Amino acid sequence: MKILIMKVKLRACWVHSLKEKRMVVKSITQKLINKFNISVAEVDEQDIHQIIVIGIAGICGTSAQVDSTTENIIRFIENNTDAEIIDIHREDIIDV
Repeated sequence: MKILIMKVKLRACWVHSLKEKRMVVKSITQKLINKFNISVAEVDEQDIHQIIVIGIAGICGTSAQVDSTTENIIRFIENNTDAEIIDIHREDIIDV
């Protein structure tokens, strides 16, 4: 088994308060959890209202499945939020 670990940084220019940011974060994290059955949480920059950093972790069977899932997650984020992806950090695949 392989573990997928990644951190995605987004910019939401239209957000003007932490309350608005919380609504955006809650929406995208819940959609990711429902779609991919992965663990998702806001992990950094929680006091900056226009920057969203989410951590993602999941279990896959093979390295190819990790790559495919990663690409699908990124595409899903791009298609399901108006926030712009500004950075993606992916950890090396870990064997379990």
